[in-house]
Amino acid sequence: MKIIAIIPARYSSSRFPGKPLADICGKPMVWWVYQQVKKVQKINDVYIATDDKRIEEACSGLGLNIEMTAAGVSSSTERAYEVAKRKKADYYVVVNGDEPLIEPETIGQIIPHDRCDGFYVGNLMTQIKRPEQVVDVTNIKVVTDEKDNALFMSRSPIPYPKSSMEYEYYKHVGVLIYSFDALKFFTETSKGHNERIEDINELRFLEHNKKIKMTKVETAALSVDVPKDLEYVKEVLSRRKIGGGYKGKRKVISFSKRKEQGECA
Repeated sequence: MKIIAIIPARYSSSRFPGKPLADICGKPMVWWVYQQVKKVQKINDVYIATDDKRIEEACSGLGLNIEMTAAGVSSSTERAYEVAKRKKADYYVVVNGDEPLIEPETIGQIIPHDRCDGFYVGNLMTQIKRPEQVVDVTNIKVVTDEKDNALFMSRSPIPYPKSSMEYEYYKHVGVLIYSFDALKFFTETSKGHNERIEDINELRFLEHNKKIKMTKVETAALSVDVPKDLEYVKEVLSRRKIGGGYKGKRKVISFSKRKEQGECA
């Protein structure tokens, strides 16, 4: 099987503009994600997909594979489809560009053992251990059937414990996998009622009776949604002692000399 990984990177973010280029220990955040993804043995190629010249220049300066996509693309899934039309593969693993702590072993668990010749969508999920994450709207909660196929996803806490306290909350992890047919279906299908309300891409599949295979994983990864999340990420990476210097085009990203040497604040 041939498997391509795509890291969508969007510069314009209402909560965190320029997030892919955010400085983490002397390197832009998207670099950290790229390094983790390329460690997955089953993945053949890794590409960063963006429509922003600043991201393109920074990634090119660091020697990362970059694919430019059309401006105005409304979702990471559609951005991945643009790359998939140029790069043939059996599966496309899409890793959000704000997951610098995602473990290669965790990413690898989403890859099926066999090739799929038709429609396939998969997503990782992990148990929520911290109560505040249950009510945090940036964490997408998911409920599944007995075969771990997604039933629904919501920014609200689901399920609701009316008749039983025997339950666990699970949240979506920003690692997904698609066949080409699935990416094509998403891009050519209009948003449904629930997707427009919740603003969750995956609901487009569920609202059209398409299965999403959920895989449970144990992970301490954190999606960087707002600038304050960077402090935790820097602390973790500092403990791992895997900083390293920034050797890209310094005119694109202004790093202090201390950060260029790979030291975390």
